[in-house]
Amino acid sequence: MPKNSVIEAPAPRTTPPRSLWLLGPALVAGVAYLDPGNVASNMTAGAQYGYLLVWVVVAGNVMAWLIQYLSAKLGVVTGQSLPEVLGQRLRRPWARRAYWLQAELVAMATDIAEVIGGAVALYLLFDIPLLLGGLITGAVSIGILLVQSRRGPRPFEFVIIGLMAIITIGFVAGLFIAPPDPAGIVGGLVPRFQDTGSVLLAASVLGATIMPHAIYAHSSLARDRFGATAPDTDDETARTETSRIRRLLSATRWDVSIAMIIAGSVNLAILLLAAANLAGVDGTDSLEGAHAALAAGLGPVVATFFAVGLLASGLASTSVGAYAGAEIMHGLLRIRIPVLARRLVTLIPALLILGLGVDPTLALVLSQVVLSFGIPFALIPLVALTAQRRTLGVWANRTWTTAAGVVASVLLIALNAALLWLVFTGA
Repeated sequence: MPKNSVIEAPAPRTTPPRSLWLLGPALVAGVAYLDPGNVASNMTAGAQYGYLLVWVVVAGNVMAWLIQYLSAKLGVVTGQSLPEVLGQRLRRPWARRAYWLQAELVAMATDIAEVIGGAVALYLLFDIPLLLGGLITGAVSIGILLVQSRRGPRPFEFVIIGLMAIITIGFVAGLFIAPPDPAGIVGGLVPRFQDTGSVLLAASVLGATIMPHAIYAHSSLARDRFGATAPDTDDETARTETSRIRRLLSATRWDVSIAMIIAGSVNLAILLLAAANLAGVDGTDSLEGAHAALAAGLGPVVATFFAVGLLASGLASTSVGAYAGAEIMHGLLRIRIPVLARRLVTLIPALLILGLGVDPTLALVLSQVVLSFGIPFALIPLVALTAQRRTLGVWANRTWTTAAGVVASVLLIALNAALLWLVFTGA
């Protein structure tokens, strides 16, 4: 298999490392589930509907586990990312370019939300103007990407995992001061809606949770860490490679499970924090309003923790988003642009929005709408490719796995279609 990647993929290992050392790619991809768009959607859901949509966060996390595992499995077994595999299967140049265009728009929309989230956090913490905050967020993300480009995937993972720890502390701390109602949590596990607005928010929560760029990125991260598969030169090599892949996939399941438990717990904590303390409070439909309400209701310490978590969320997720965007371009257009150069270019739309004074919360909402367009283009090929024996051989999905992937895809596409309908019709 070819080894096209932003970082030169390592040669296949003959002696696999200890299992703990195999963890990491899913934790990095999982940061996409903790970006500012998630914070805004979950905070608004809790403030407006209390515990009603707890089940949506839980269901989204279960579906995310399956989707991220399939993405990682594709990268481990083939030694290629999802964009690379699609770049080979889409033989007509116009098809590759059309697919790249929608994936690129999704990646840029994601990046806009993440840079804006970092800028808002800097404003809340230090009263830094939004445009300057966007520049600072972009500069820090460039520094993080330098770690990835010069030191390799493992140090990059350590930086992102460190930011994930800060995110977790920032968003969970408030629950220890103002715990949610256990009965409310249990009641929120029953799937139901209250009105059209709750459907819209449920779609927004899922749209912010399962993002196309996380699917593209995870296959790339797994490829970069574990390299391409060894050619089947003889029986002994084939047996060694089979053993290696089996162990990598076992570690990947643990990696994805840990990442999704963390991401799901944090997203749930954000919703519960809002449900327990901000329900019915005016102005909580924006990040600034939620921060002010937390400061008024729970004190400045909890509000500061929230803002710090938001800042770490923006920094980590925008770095991963830039990585994913570079991989999308390389895999589909077969053009290699340095990830740092790309980072500078993709900062421009976010800085323009901040400079023009567009409402940050509105920009975040619109970015989630754009993400909704991209979900089918990532989900459907992923499930189809991982079900094919010609792509994954003996590691192709079992029937029940493919069925679960199809069900998850249908549900997600339907809810995102509902989101688009409600947004554009004003229903």
